[in-house]
Amino acid sequence: MPDERGRILIVEDDPTTAGTLSQRLRIEGYGVEVATGAIDAAASLERRVPDLLLSDLHLPDGSGEELFLSQRSRLAGVPVLVMTAYAGIDQAIRLMKAGADDFLVKPVETQDLLGRIAALMGRHMVAPDAAALGVSGAIRRVESLLRRAAPSDCPVLLMGETGTGKEVAAKLLHGLSPRSTAPFLAVNCAAIPADLAESEFFGHERGAFTGAATRRHGCAERAGAGTLFLDEVAELSPGLQAKLLRLLEAREYTRVGGSGSLPFHARVVAATNADLDQRVREGLFREDLLYRLDVIRVEIPPLRTRREDIVPLARRFLAGAAPAAARGIRGFDSRAERALEEADWHGNARELRNRVERAAALADGPWIGVDDIFGGAVFTGTTPNDCVPTLAEAVTEAERRAVTAALAAASGEVEVAAGILGVGRSTLFEKIRKLGLRPSNEA
Repeated sequence: MPDERGRILIVEDDPTTAGTLSQRLRIEGYGVEVATGAIDAAASLERRVPDLLLSDLHLPDGSGEELFLSQRSRLAGVPVLVMTAYAGIDQAIRLMKAGADDFLVKPVETQDLLGRIAALMGRHMVAPDAAALGVSGAIRRVESLLRRAAPSDCPVLLMGETGTGKEVAAKLLHGLSPRSTAPFLAVNCAAIPADLAESEFFGHERGAFTGAATRRHGCAERAGAGTLFLDEVAELSPGLQAKLLRLLEAREYTRVGGSGSLPFHARVVAATNADLDQRVREGLFREDLLYRLDVIRVEIPPLRTRREDIVPLARRFLAGAAPAAARGIRGFDSRAERALEEADWHGNARELRNRVERAAALADGPWIGVDDIFGGAVFTGTTPNDCVPTLAEAVTEAERRAVTAALAAASGEVEVAAGILGVGRSTLFEKIRKLGLRPSNEA
């Protein structure tokens, strides 16, 4: 594969330099995309986040520094290597202080460049055979960041669209940490009634308010020395934001109606699909609380930007779907897998799981097709014809459905099924073998 070692975005306006670099990197096994300026690079980053950014500092429509600063949230965890002439060294150093990883002085020496890229990629991306979250470079980079963050006690802020798997990432972080044997306690901040929020977080003493018949332990106490996962943290009320800030700074809290302080031992991991920086600017979220939560920020990329993960995820969801195992479903046909890869998945992994489980429950044969997944709805891939099969695929799919139906009607008896289909017994056996089917009466 041309991008088996990861994908690199080169931002370079000189065609000779860009061509030489991209050719050599492809030879080394990297996938390469070239942007000729800051605007082109920003558009590329919006389409797909690379595994490494290699950028010249001086661009025709801006600078590498401006590009990095404007895309810093999208580039979270992405190794950034800048190239500059001697006159730009001060700017390169300033950029490194802002979060870039390394810089090279032009003209770039090829072996030096390859060595630095390999070192940065190795540090920022978990190996494919050790990956737990997915196979794409983007998600392996996220996992690598989680693995590096796991041993510390620093708060972690997980950001990403709804359904991208932020809680899955939080559980992986907890499982990799020294706290793995202690509780992992998830709290949906958006689902807590405002009048019960303080009690839910910090607990209450008996008689603290009407209806408080017994002492209640809040989630800060129940998390113990484990991980307290605050999902949808952007939805906290202003009053609770202030109390959460004190919890993080003082590492202590007081139960509602209580008089003494209790120690707080858990690590806090927060998650949101909101733009917290924008919420701060609008006065809806405390800036000081954001500073406390955002010690290590991890961006979970949407599923549509890491299409290599879609089919493996779908297979994993199918393997876990009880109806699939009970009904002998063997997997997705080739057309369905292509449709899965090309769908937009605005609901991300959560939507994918929903569709796979629905298909597992309703599919009428051992192979799940496009209609089983999308229910006859218009497919939302990149073009209207994305799911039009080739003639060979259509013939194969039609044969699979016909043979499956005949075997079902014949209770798995191949000779009877062959009579239904009007073919010889040996011909049907050969079709069954080629299609990967199995008679239902076969042990």
